[in-house]
Amino acid sequence: MKPEKAKILYVDDEVNNLISFKAAFRRDFDITTAESGHEALKILKNDTFKVIISDQRMPNMMGVDFFKEVLKNGNKAVRILLTGYADISDVIAAVNQGHIFSYVSKPWQEEDLRIIINNAIRYYNTENELAERNIELEKAYKELEKFVYSASHDLRAPLASVSGLIKLVKMENQNPSSADYLEKIEGSIDRLEKFIENIISYYRSAKMEEKVEIVDFETLIDETLEIFRYFENASEIEFVKKINVSGNKEFKSDEDRIKIVINNLISNAIKYQEPQRENKKIEIDVTVNEDFAEINISDNGIGINEKSLEEIFTMFYRSTARNSGSGIGLYIVKETINKMNGEISVQSKFGEGTTFKVKIPNLNKV
Repeated sequence: MKPEKAKILYVDDEVNNLISFKAAFRRDFDITTAESGHEALKILKNDTFKVIISDQRMPNMMGVDFFKEVLKNGNKAVRILLTGYADISDVIAAVNQGHIFSYVSKPWQEEDLRIIINNAIRYYNTENELAERNIELEKAYKELEKFVYSASHDLRAPLASVSGLIKLVKMENQNPSSADYLEKIEGSIDRLEKFIENIISYYRSAKMEEKVEIVDFETLIDETLEIFRYFENASEIEFVKKINVSGNKEFKSDEDRIKIVINNLISNAIKYQEPQRENKKIEIDVTVNEDFAEINISDNGIGINEKSLEEIFTMFYRSTARNSGSGIGLYIVKETINKMNGEISVQSKFGEGTTFKVKIPNLNKV
């Protein structure tokens, strides 16, 4: 089956030009002609075209004015203007105002015009494909919104109920063997809740508009550490906080996104501690100046093997099986930092510990 010919509307007040155009291009394109801008506008009410070609010099309605009307009606056809040298100022105005895709000097050369028409068709097809993909993306985005709502409400509520019931059973149960099973169930529920929380964090970070405000790192770090005070095994860890602010400018950035980054990095530092090590430690070192804030979060935990360092920011990648993480936390960190035009790097030695270095630009331009 032959591919369908692209539909082209050709507008010219000289009948001989219409006949010549149709004779030259009828084998390649599906051509409709009109002798004036007004006639062409009537045709466009009932038909669609990929390309519209119009002469500039026409009585009653000039080519540029015709294209203005076409644009007003929301027509997406690609527009090509035929013009003589005397009309060049009109052409410049039309190009600058986005009225036309290209212009062709008269008298036109068949092969040159054919190339321009084919380029216009390719442009139309590309724009159309992009529009369709945007519609698909918008649909997928709405589906994601539904999923996030379900994750935050329909999934977390029953998980909380099950978790509460398990705690009650553990309090009343005196059987050591069943207590071990209950611990495993409880651990699986906790991991699932963390995974859901990470998905919601990623969605919120991707969706929310940038909100630039003054960031008080002293308060932000204190509030974050308070959240993790009762985190599993956190009581065994020494937290060391250092805040160094230089310069007179206040630091401004997106505080909500910075919280997402710091929360995830501290959570990982706690989660991946070496269980048998004494003197467990996590250091949060923040240096702020007029240009940027550098946040270093270091731990003396299990560390990351060298082969995994390049992969740890990949979604669902897990560098170790020692802890059943979701593999999404560091991906969220990386994407969130990218939203702030920041940078993140990692240094780690397996068995000794890890340091994440985050650099975020200061948006205080005053």
